Amino acid sequence: MTLEALGWSGRRQAEFAAHAAEGLVPGRVVGEHRSHYRVATDSTELTAGTTGSIRNSVVQRSDLPGVGDFVALRLARGDGPAIIEAVLPRTTALIRMASSERQPQLLAANVDVVFIITAPDDLNPPRIERYLALVRESRAVPVIVLNKADLACDAGGTTRQIVAIAPGIAVHAISARDRAGIEVLEPYFAGSQTVGFIGSSGVGKSTLTNELLGRAAQLTQEVRAHDSRGRHTTTHRQLFLRSQGGAIIDTPGMRGLELWSAGANVGNDFDDIEGLAAGCKFRNCRHDSEPGCAVRAAVGRGALEAKHLATYVKFSSQVRVSPRKAS
Repeated sequence: MTLEALGWSGRRQAEFAAHAAEGLVPGRVVGEHRSHYRVATDSTELTAGTTGSIRNSVVQRSDLPGVGDFVALRLARGDGPAIIEAVLPRTTALIRMASSERQPQLLAANVDVVFIITAPDDLNPPRIERYLALVRESRAVPVIVLNKADLACDAGGTTRQIVAIAPGIAVHAISARDRAGIEVLEPYFAGSQTVGFIGSSGVGKSTLTNELLGRAAQLTQEVRAHDSRGRHTTTHRQLFLRSQGGAIIDTPGMRGLELWSAGANVGNDFDDIEGLAAGCKFRNCRHDSEPGCAVRAAVGRGALEAKHLATYVKFSSQVRVSPRKAS
């Protein structure tokens, strides 16, 4: 294991320079647990905690270290854990709202590409649109992976359905269990890139992780006989380094997804509606019952699908804008 294999770069080295002068060591968070982190350095993988100053200075929960973060470590002199003294600036950050705490939750940091994984029996267009918004807000590149394509009566038709709701996004139909088609995913790991996996429980994220790693790193279970769905197996976020190059961050399946701060990028997924909205009579039109609504007029003449507008309205109502630190 080397930091370069984990995605360390000249830019990271420059950002770390001041910490190096303080005798700290660079590392990347590869596992997050309730009481500690697992951090990989250039020579080993170790347990680490955080300083009180980090915990007390964060504005929100998602500012704490998370899987994928590059950090500055102070190594332990005795038997105690290493200490994370600082988190280096993130290039990307997958953040959703934690429903139990109504706080932003970091799913993964510094991911270059995100595989939005679904399956024929899991296909949910509004949820895919929310996943796309989550990834675009993070500034990572979204890719949709239709797993278990061998179980679809018409895999080509299912793929075309996904393409219709995600124009311009790469869509790949594969079967991880049979390794059918997974070679098309290899280029996304080129150059030691990190790929994050998100999706519902049971769509085969753990199986795909194992196949792309070439080893059984994640627990998997047999699919249920009555509906071919897998069972929830991943319990926490974890980064895996691939011997073939690149890294994977697997995340637990999400039953629901509420966005935290996607307001700035809603138009990336609904640019057709945003364009039509410019013609509405009222600038703050909600496209509900206001007079002179150009968006509803487009639905009326068949130029816009009513279901797409309904998704947009529901989606916009979920957006929360997070407080940001002064730069």
